[in-house]
Amino acid sequence: MQLSRFTSSPVVRVLSVALLLPLALAAKNFVKPVAKAAINYPAHDFHRDEKVTIAADPYDTQEKAKIFSVNFAEHGFLPVFFLVTNDGDQPISLANMEIELTTANRSRLTPTSPEDIYRRLSNPQANTKPSPFPIPHKTVKGTISQKEMDEIESSQFAAKAVEPHTTQSGFLFLDVGGISSPLAGALMDITGVADSNGRELLFFEIAMDKYLNAPKNP
Repeated sequence: MQLSRFTSSPVVRVLSVALLLPLALAAKNFVKPVAKAAINYPAHDFHRDEKVTIAADPYDTQEKAKIFSVNFAEHGFLPVFFLVTNDGDQPISLANMEIELTTANRSRLTPTSPEDIYRRLSNPQANTKPSPFPIPHKTVKGTISQKEMDEIESSQFAAKAVEPHTTQSGFLFLDVGGISSPLAGALMDITGVADSNGRELLFFEIAMDKYLNAPKNP
């Protein structure tokens, strides 16, 4: 009886709410989309001989982008959900993988590093596109929150290998600021994917028009 009276006291109720509040807040943190096999996405390239498929799913609509708390489009970034599926019996290496999107107007875009995304968010005038000169990056100072930094870090595609019969996924962030219709006619080239013996696979090429021309869900 004493235990029952104690657990129903106002003090205990306040403490219970205080303990549960961090869990409720944590539930609102970024959750990466569930990855299907890469071949299920319209924009993909399947290598039948190596049994490897790579797909790119742009998050170019407000509905899709609402999984983020950061408004990347407002800052000139296009999030792209990137997936690599290995249907073979041996692991593949992504340690030396390079990704480049070439737009219809021949702009060449590579994934933006988390540090450069932080820089843009804290300073909207910052240029995140690669420079031909070795200019050192300064420490980011601004209004970007720790939650935003954690979201950017945890959402990134960071896999260095893909085990047999599995899929690795994550987001690439492309700096499309100042580029109108960056996806129309664009090609994403992926090189540096290697088999378990270190032999590089034939390069992958994904036509982004496959995504733009795919039937949209009602």
